[in-house]
Amino acid sequence: MQKYSILDLAPVAEGRQVSDAFANSVTLAQHGEALGFHRFWLAEHHNMPGIASAATAVLIGHVAGATKTIRVGAGGIMLPNHAPLMVAEQFGTLNALYPDRIDLGLGRAPGSDMNTARALRRNMQAGDQFPDDVVELMDYLGDNPDVTPVRAFPGEGSHVPVYILGSSLFGAQLAAYLGLPYAFASHFAPAHLEQALHTYRTTFRPSAALDAPYAIMAAGVVAADTDAEAAYLRSSQLLSFAKVITGKPGLMCKPSHEVQSQIPPQVLAQVQNAMSISAVGSLETVQAQLSDIVARYAPDELMVTGMIYDQTAQLHSLSLAAHALSSLVTA
Repeated sequence: MQKYSILDLAPVAEGRQVSDAFANSVTLAQHGEALGFHRFWLAEHHNMPGIASAATAVLIGHVAGATKTIRVGAGGIMLPNHAPLMVAEQFGTLNALYPDRIDLGLGRAPGSDMNTARALRRNMQAGDQFPDDVVELMDYLGDNPDVTPVRAFPGEGSHVPVYILGSSLFGAQLAAYLGLPYAFASHFAPAHLEQALHTYRTTFRPSAALDAPYAIMAAGVVAADTDAEAAYLRSSQLLSFAKVITGKPGLMCKPSHEVQSQIPPQVLAQVQNAMSISAVGSLETVQAQLSDIVARYAPDELMVTGMIYDQTAQLHSLSLAAHALSSLVTA
């Protein structure tokens, strides 16, 4: 593993406001920067009251303006929701404001339910156009002759780094075909992780952007002084995710010692399976679990995420995670 990074959803917690979520994201990014994390990504979601990163490009600018060296980007922009030209203009603007610090991760899913996707007023078949949209967007960010009929200003010539995101083989195949770095959403959809990484690595074609495959994977991390405390803190994410998969998304839940009595057994099994790529516990426990993950999947970069209700506990968790991850970095 060469680098370690952070994925954030700007979670809105019970009893708190959206503005609190934004302030917490800034504090988390600043703390991660001080700890040596390489990048800080925010994800696009819609119609979810517990996630405040819907206007992803706007929030990226806010976080980048409050930090100095850490890379800030989208993990990702759900391209079917947007015209490629507008994304190029947005990220070209961000790159001009924060040179060499902006990343553009692109996803194929709408980041929402179908009713919300319709409300976004994009073609409902846009997923089939995803490869063409990616290429179009990259062209806007590249160097174009003056006679090109449509150009992105700002954006043209910025060469903002593009990453393909996915949780299935489709993204792996596309990233390999285009010669782009690939990020797998293993923190909530691990089923195809091994196969996707194999497909990406074995079919990768070198490109002007990348001469060898570069694979990022995500893992849930909740670290605390004891295993019991970490399990308690993680309960917020288990309870919140259970609401999502049962069609009742809400604010990030307060932690609880009674998770098993609050989530039906079959739903809890689904949640635990979805979040199985994770490290939860004391420093020693988390270090061992992360070491196992890195040894098994050999990512070039590990991106950690963890929704914790109390921010003091979240910052402490990130400090412990950085200590564990730093020992896993290799040249």
